[in-house]
Order: sequence, then C-alpha cells, then structure tokens
Amino acid sequence: MSTDRELPAPEHCRPPGTSDDTVAALGKLSESFETVERARGLLYSFHQLIGHADLQLGEAVDALRSAGHGLIADRVQTELIGLNVLDGRWTFQVVEEFDDGYWATFRDLERAAREELVDGRRHLFEAEMKEERRTHGRAGHEARPSKGE
Repeated sequence: MSTDRELPAPEHCRPPGTSDDTVAALGKLSESFETVERARGLLYSFHQLIGHADLQLGEAVDALRSAGHGLIADRVQTELIGLNVLDGRWTFQVVEEFDDGYWATFRDLERAAREELVDGRRHLFEAEMKEERRTHGRAGHEARPSKGE
C-alpha cells in the first residue's frame, strides 16, 4: 500500500494551533448546515410534487368533463388549479425565497467561519474521526483515494 494513501490529504488536516474545541464547534456548524441541505432537498421535492399534482388536476378536470360532470370540473378548474400554496406564492417562489434568504445566509456564514478559523477546510471533524476509526495499513481503510480518483 502506498504511504501517501495512509496520510490524510492536507485539506483534511487541521491548521497548526487549531484547538479541539474549534474543530468540534465547526463540526457542529457543518452538521447543522447539512441538515438544512436535507431540508432544502425536501423543499424541492415538495415543489415538484405540488407541480405534478397541479398537472394531474388538469387531467382530472378533463376526465370529469368527459364523464359529464362539467360543474364540478369548472369548480376544480377555477378554484384549485393554479391556486397559490402560500399567500401570493407558488412553490417556485417559496423555493427562491428560501434559497435567496435563509439558505444563502447559512451557507455564507458557515463558509466564512471555516475560512476564518481553519483556512476554509471542510469536514475536519469527520476527517479526524476517520483517522481514529480506520485500521491503519489495512486495504480498504486508506486515508484517501488513489491518485487520479
């Protein structure tokens, strides 16, 4: 096994003088942002599901009309299709507002904290956990991938 694969990549090593408390605190900040990223994914799923449901409603309206239920079809068409999901907003507007506000602010502050405290390095807490938990010298437990991977 190549010796360089037994050492963590420089970007996964804490800068000199960085305390355990700082690495742990940045790990918590990063973990929190990862949770927000998961929530963001769910928000995008919500956006796509609502959009798909609205298109399905169009098909339901056509089916209701074909079945002779024009009044019900008209009511669904005028009252539900295209209805805002929140005050003045379709889901794309909710996603945009979230992305431009809360998510962008969180992303920028998390990045700024890493830049200021650890030269922008990411996942130091996890990288150090990997070093503690892996079996050094064992195949499949290398610190990093082969060159070119």
